[in-house]
Amino acid sequence: MASGTDPAMAVETGFLDRSVTIDGVSYRYQVYVPVDYRPDKSWPVALFLHGSGERGDDGSKQTQVGIGSAIRADRARFPMIVVMPQARADTHWTGAMAVQAMRALDQSMAEFNGDPQRVYLTGMSRGGQGVWLLAAANPGRFAAIAPICAYLRLKTEADIPEPAYDQALLAQFPELAGAADVAVFARRFGKTPAWIFHGSADDIVSPGYSRRMYQALRANGGDVRYTEYEGVNHGSWDRAYAEPELVPWLLSHRLGD
Repeated sequence: MASGTDPAMAVETGFLDRSVTIDGVSYRYQVYVPVDYRPDKSWPVALFLHGSGERGDDGSKQTQVGIGSAIRADRARFPMIVVMPQARADTHWTGAMAVQAMRALDQSMAEFNGDPQRVYLTGMSRGGQGVWLLAAANPGRFAAIAPICAYLRLKTEADIPEPAYDQALLAQFPELAGAADVAVFARRFGKTPAWIFHGSADDIVSPGYSRRMYQALRANGGDVRYTEYEGVNHGSWDRAYAEPELVPWLLSHRLGD
């Protein structure tokens, strides 16, 4: 028997269970680690925020849709570490959920030798809203972002009034209370590259939200792309994460470029 082992051979890959504890509360998340991962190499890292239907505390539901499904379909397309936190039931990607998502990202960066110059943020639906909010709250942290069927503040008949949530959101981003909310809010992103996706037939989140943000970012001189899928309803994330150019586009950006 050999007296030593190759460190690279001892590393787990695939979808790995992890947890982070904040103020005595434990949050479960998963990390995807490519099969060719080596700890002596720095790796790009993507933080993925799921939508409303994947909320809970099982620690795995968030891997069944969106980027998790795309990874399982073709792992070779994702040569990166992907961090997938899970928001609790009846929450948004704000407050404690935003904190635990960023903590999971930091913990994964440390564990898997993440490259701080190549950190990306993506999410869908309520997670798309989370992309806008986390990127705005953490300027200069993400090299590029990809929100899918996203919105900022959404009021529909299905929404339960949440005065505390609105109050906290407006305290952090007061411009969202005004008529020019999108134009002012977009200034928080500076030149962060963004690729926005939406379905033209989305009857859950109107594509108008993405169109307005696209125009606002363009007006600010941002590096922004917009893809709208004709006739596609709310599940536009399947098309977006299958885009052959999406991952290469993300990886082409580094902080400081």
